Amino acid sequence: MGILANSVSICHFEVKGEYPASDLFTWVGECLARHGFQSIEQSAEESSLGWVHLDDHQASAFDTDSAFRRDHYLTFTLRRDIRRLPGALVKAHLAEAEAAFLAANPNFRRIAKPKREELKEMVQLSLFARTLPSPATFDLLWDSRNGLVTFTSLSPKVIELLEELFKKSFPGLRLVVVHPFARAEGVLDEAGREALQIANQAGSDAVLDLITGNSWLGTDYFLWLMYRTMNDSGEYRICRPGPANEGEPFVAYLNDRLVLRGGGDEGVQKITVAGPQDHFSEAFTALKTGKQIIEATLYLEKDDERWKTTLKGEIFHFGAFRAPPVKIEKDDGGDPQSEREAVFFERMFLLETGLQLFDSLYATFLADRLGAGWSDTLRTIQQWLEAEAPE
Repeated sequence: MGILANSVSICHFEVKGEYPASDLFTWVGECLARHGFQSIEQSAEESSLGWVHLDDHQASAFDTDSAFRRDHYLTFTLRRDIRRLPGALVKAHLAEAEAAFLAANPNFRRIAKPKREELKEMVQLSLFARTLPSPATFDLLWDSRNGLVTFTSLSPKVIELLEELFKKSFPGLRLVVVHPFARAEGVLDEAGREALQIANQAGSDAVLDLITGNSWLGTDYFLWLMYRTMNDSGEYRICRPGPANEGEPFVAYLNDRLVLRGGGDEGVQKITVAGPQDHFSEAFTALKTGKQIIEATLYLEKDDERWKTTLKGEIFHFGAFRAPPVKIEKDDGGDPQSEREAVFFERMFLLETGLQLFDSLYATFLADRLGAGWSDTLRTIQQWLEAEAPE
């Protein structure tokens, strides 16, 4: 699903590096044009990767900024076409080719490995020429105000392709994933960032170290939020900038699905608790045995609108991020382009509002977690866990 869908899986990156001295939008258009998608339908190539328009995945010309610019947003799509050959099909055709080679060369009793590799390559090229490539597209939204990139895939392989193509397309720039520690730095004030550095358990500033060394950010966040879900009104206040006004109330809680992980005699164990959780009985029992929540379905509600996502605690990827539906009144005989832009900006408003609520909730947790009263909060949570399981 694309960025304009009401439900889409997303992850975030920061654009790092040296921006061009020239106009950003002109430069981006030139970079996109140099790495636009090239079709392989009329060739025998195995794969092709490049940029296409957000609204038209067949278009890869970026000669005007209207092809990729929406006010301060840069929007384009990563397209990858790949031909896939079933192993059984390749094996069958290779056997035929080898039999034909031996028949034409009766002095050979067996085929040498180099020749066999050559035959295999010929078979694959022949089959590629008769096989249509399968396309896959992944949208990218680049906010030029803050350098934040939203990408619509959580696949590690696709993310690796994105990072490589982005670096190649935009010389001097690179993408750095917004993991829990980086997100914490973004939502905290100076005093909070100093406290975060004191709590930092990473051995270096490398991204992987910051993620693995500070996994407590995700597990403590989920534990804190589950306790608040069960023992509090669930109401919070917006404290981060965004479309909604600071100080407005919203509700946040966990429900529907939790994934817990813990060690045991047989190694790492995972438990998935699915379905509406009136009392979290199964999760409560698992927490009492030392397991930690690593993934959960999070609800955010403001006024009459609701956002829902499956949050992965280790890296803060948002699976199936569902926002309120876009509501645009259409005029008979209206301009289709204007309607598309109206849908886009309304979608961005709803998406950014949901993320503003999430960042406000995360900032509230961090103020508690990094504050002087965390030991008391943790003691209260532990006492709750040691009590009788809720009915």
